[in-house]
This record gives sequence, structure tokens and C-alpha cells, in this order.
Amino acid sequence: MAIIKVVFGSVNGNAQQLAEDAVEQLKAAGHQAELLRHPEVAQLAGDCSEALLVITSTTGQGDIPPNLLPLYEQLNDQFPLMPEKPYGVVALGDSSYEDFAEAGRSFDFLLKDLKARRVIPTLFIDACETLDPEEEVAQWLDQWQALLD
Repeated sequence: MAIIKVVFGSVNGNAQQLAEDAVEQLKAAGHQAELLRHPEVAQLAGDCSEALLVITSTTGQGDIPPNLLPLYEQLNDQFPLMPEKPYGVVALGDSSYEDFAEAGRSFDFLLKDLKARRVIPTLFIDACETLDPEEEVAQWLDQWQALLD
């Protein structure tokens, strides 16, 4: 089973709750999952066999939430290559805004630049269409985690 680090970017708590639920789902599937509330580059860049799951909302004009922004900036500044590190992104947003789910897109692009390996396509959750994202995330997570083995 996989070792998975889970990080979240949340303003109103939705992404945090989804991240907490994801950790429980991953543990129930037999993985070793850990929620990093204040993640740092050193926790993520070391072992490239450990998987990374990013669950983030978007705030402002396509911005990364303040609690996740320091990690994004550290990764961008230090640019630690993570060759073949498996990752996944769940991007929450509202399509009525021009920069729909931009925080998730930004993380996906950065991780690709760091040579990490996207396991399956990013899951985009649109608040205009999905009032209760838990089921969609759980289904996506089932597919994602099955490919980590």
C-alpha cells in the first residue's frame, strides 16, 4: 500500500473537510495517509515514492488560499524536482468566476514542472453544479488510489 501526504487549501472549510474525509477513505483502503495542516517542502520533496494529494479551493481572483500559499511559493522558489512522484489534485471552484479553479490548476502545473507524475486527470468540482462534492471526490479518489499500488 502507498504512503500518501494530503494537503489542502481552504478558506471556508470545504476543502479541509474533503481532505479529512480523503485521509479516512485512504486509510480504510489500507494506505498510510497523513494530513499535513502546515506543509513544508521538506515533507513532500524527499521520498518520490510517496504520493501527494492536493485538495484546494480557489479564492479571490484565482488565488491559492492563504493556508496553502506558503507551500506553493516554497515549491516554486526552491524548485525541488520530484521525478515520478505520484500526485493528484482536486480543484474546487465556481464557474461563474473567470478564474474557475485556478488554484488547483496552478498546483497541477507546478507539480508537472517539478517532474511529478499525475496519476489521473485533475478533478474539477464546480460549486454552481455540485452542492455536495463528497460523493464525486470519493469516487475519483477510489480510481486515483487504485492506481498507486
